[in-house]
Amino acid sequence: MDACAVCDLNACAGELPLRERLYLDEHWRVSHGWSSLPGWLCIAPREHVERFAELDPAAAASLGPLLRAASLALERVVRCEKTYVILFAEKPGFHHLHVHVVPRMASFDESQRGPGAFQFLNAPESEWVREAERERLAREIGAAIVLELPA
Repeated sequence: MDACAVCDLNACAGELPLRERLYLDEHWRVSHGWSSLPGWLCIAPREHVERFAELDPAAAASLGPLLRAASLALERVVRCEKTYVILFAEKPGFHHLHVHVVPRMASFDESQRGPGAFQFLNAPESEWVREAERERLAREIGAAIVLELPA
């Protein structure tokens, strides 16, 4: 298997900054993405899989409630109108399945909606949400996810 950036992060999940593990359970790790959009989340399975069909049935069953909780958390914390849920896992080094949960803000113009939202992910590093802000958002979004998950 080629090097996997997601597996490398999962291997030390408990030691990562909160922004890289704002929610963590036996199946999933949620992180605040490296983008220029506050609240851009990535949800990755803790085990290496590259296709949705490879997911363990328990992990697959828990993904729906987690996506819902993440979407509700983003609506509460960043005040988005809705969320986009995106899965490609094609970028070199990132073939590990990961799901983007992207807040769609009311302020988005037509060029930023739908696939245009990827401009926030492809922004230069100088425009990314700063680490301190990602940490703050991670605390708030992580706590909101836990509140929204079924008991």
